[in-house]
Amino acid sequence: MFKKLSCVFLVLSVWISCSRVDLPPNDIVYDILIQNAQIVDGSGAKPYHGSLLIKDGVISYVGSDDLDDFEAMQIIDADGKVVSPGFIDAHAHGNAEKNPEFRNFWSMGVTSILLGMDGSSAGIEDLIEWMNVVDKARPGLNIVPMTGHGTARNVAKISLETGPDESQLAEMARILEDQFKQGSFGVSTGIEYIPGRFADQSELAIVSEVVARYNGVIMSHVRNEDESVVRESVRELVRMGSDGGARVHVSHIKVVYGKDVSSAEGVLSVMDSARVAGQDVTADVYPYTASYTGIGILFPDWALPPHDFDEVARTRRAELAEYLRNRVNLRNGPEATLLGTSPWAGRTLAEIADSLDKPFEEVLIDHIPPGSASAAYFVMDINVMRRFLEDPHVVVSTDGSPTMLHPRGYGSFAKIIRQFAVEESLIPIETIVHKMSGRTAEIVGLHKDRIPTSQMNYEDLHYLRRGFLKSGFAADVLVFDPEQVMDHATFENPHQYSTGFDHVIINGILVQKDGAPTGARPGLVLRSR
Repeated sequence: MFKKLSCVFLVLSVWISCSRVDLPPNDIVYDILIQNAQIVDGSGAKPYHGSLLIKDGVISYVGSDDLDDFEAMQIIDADGKVVSPGFIDAHAHGNAEKNPEFRNFWSMGVTSILLGMDGSSAGIEDLIEWMNVVDKARPGLNIVPMTGHGTARNVAKISLETGPDESQLAEMARILEDQFKQGSFGVSTGIEYIPGRFADQSELAIVSEVVARYNGVIMSHVRNEDESVVRESVRELVRMGSDGGARVHVSHIKVVYGKDVSSAEGVLSVMDSARVAGQDVTADVYPYTASYTGIGILFPDWALPPHDFDEVARTRRAELAEYLRNRVNLRNGPEATLLGTSPWAGRTLAEIADSLDKPFEEVLIDHIPPGSASAAYFVMDINVMRRFLEDPHVVVSTDGSPTMLHPRGYGSFAKIIRQFAVEESLIPIETIVHKMSGRTAEIVGLHKDRIPTSQMNYEDLHYLRRGFLKSGFAADVLVFDPEQVMDHATFENPHQYSTGFDHVIINGILVQKDGAPTGARPGLVLRSR
């Protein structure tokens, strides 16, 4: 009996010594000390009471000690509130050179955003130069650069009419490789948009091969999100990944016209089957029942480039009008299309048609042709979206921007906490935070050293690991009470900042203190290598 107890105590002592977090030196002054916190570390683990230390933009310590004998320039008493990693937006939009503040994001706890989505990206000619320009613009948060397949395709001069030849495909692959060598994290595709919709499986396989070679990820706006074909669109993305060996990710996963949870189950089953077969497949979702994109989504392929719309409208007008009438009615009617572009902003297609005293399909042909406007489309079901959010392989995004006339760019992360963690208790806060931070960091590759440790300069925050509250990780940190988090943005008034995030820390610097902006803009363009 004594021997058995000795063994038990030995095992316990080893476990305690291995799990204990060593304290850092207490003879220096730290930048920030957060005490009396409910630590939610981004891993999905249960919260625990603890403290956190920050020095030079890096987390020096996180653990259960109170650290009363440590000194810091700023001491924050969390008063039992959640302390978590800053959130990572898996799919965002915006012009980082012209509008670098991005307060709409960090007001809802987002400290890093992925830019260059849906197949379109900046910096395609010289990514390093673009990153340096954006760094000098002092962004308000961190930017994770992705490379647009459509942009690379255009630079390679691939024709919409004839498709690529071998030399053009080689040029496109070279462009993508250069982007990875300069610090891109992956490739985005917009297969529903021009020019991505013209890419066939052989072209997409070449993209996948390049992405796999650099251990990046493909994030795709799939070819079609309508209920009748969305599963096949996800299968196409899975094939793209398996053909070249790359990890794939479904951007803003949704089922247009889906009215039942079974439609979500069908899409998730495609992803589950792919994972069983060894394919790495993930997705992101935003918590609104309306999408937002160009008005061209309503028009048939034969009325879009490379076809001449004016000629189509002149020679096939009756056929085009019938198509638009049927498609808009299938998408819940003209009342469900809310324009977001001047001079129609804030008015539904039905209201515009009434004001012009003509059928809505004629309005589209004569006044709102492809490329002239964007709109919100109320075509999704809340229960379908809820089911996607529950899936462990689906993380959170906004698909929003500072200027977009859709509330998702100002409210998505706050809305999910308010509605699904607090009001509905659908998902515990530690799981929600994991979906907003650590899991996204794993998908993108932000959670690991991106250059050899021997070369790591921990003063260079461009390369530090993120997404978790761990010693040695970049100090992107939030302090908030989930019960107080509130989204205020609406479709009528979309540019309303979220509230409830007491402190937002980016690269060790407070950008929001006691709920108010500090004026600091310490964001960086992160580098994959």
